[in-house]
Amino acid sequence: MSQSSSCTTSAPHLASITATPVVAGRQVEVRNLGLADYETTWAYQEELLASTLAIKTRNRQAQEEGRAPEPTPNYLLLCQHPHVYTLGKSGKPEHLLLDAEGLAQHGATFHRINRGGDITYHGPGQLVGYPILDLENFFTDIHRYLRLLEEAVILTLADYGLAAGRIAGLTGVWLDFEEGAVNPRKICAMGVKCSRWVTMHGFAFNINSDLSYFGHIVPCGITDKAVTSLQQELGRAVPLPEVEERLVAHLAHVFGAEFIVA
Repeated sequence: MSQSSSCTTSAPHLASITATPVVAGRQVEVRNLGLADYETTWAYQEELLASTLAIKTRNRQAQEEGRAPEPTPNYLLLCQHPHVYTLGKSGKPEHLLLDAEGLAQHGATFHRINRGGDITYHGPGQLVGYPILDLENFFTDIHRYLRLLEEAVILTLADYGLAAGRIAGLTGVWLDFEEGAVNPRKICAMGVKCSRWVTMHGFAFNINSDLSYFGHIVPCGITDKAVTSLQQELGRAVPLPEVEERLVAHLAHVFGAEFIVA
């Protein structure tokens, strides 16, 4: 296990971080939900998604009638979840290695969901982010969107002295990611859905996660690589609010947006 000491610079203030002057439509409201039930949070995402899509439908009609459109909102939901496993549309059920009794014994639940990707784990100590963004306010490129999410996590890890990056063909953020590295390990998983350029689902960033729960799945369907956390790499627990502030600042920077904490 590689270890590195924490970066000593202070976290940047949210209000001061923008890559470019903020333009109309590039404000993002940040809502911290705390420790939140998975199904309740999923329903909340669906509610915000539906509301945004309804505005876009009205805007299409307004355009036809020569009226000014309404601005569409953007949100970032941040939370932790109780122990839960989720399986994406392309995932394989056999990648969950627990039966119903095993789930109960570990205090975990299981849900099939409508994002891309395979199976993953969420639990206390993990920072989960659900951006509900209208990409027409930014750019209409889902590949670029995923790469910018990854970049914000990579920059956050650099604040702690950790060199992270991408592995070709594998979405997410990795340590020892260079070709030929002997111990590549994932620290942040991603899975998104996009409807008419409005996103939902998002990323799961292991901060102080109980990594033993990953032993009950084949994470993201990958059998030959490990999973890690910021705590594991640094050898100490890291306050989630500290990581959250740094990450939001980097998201604001890479998206050229203003992130406003509700």
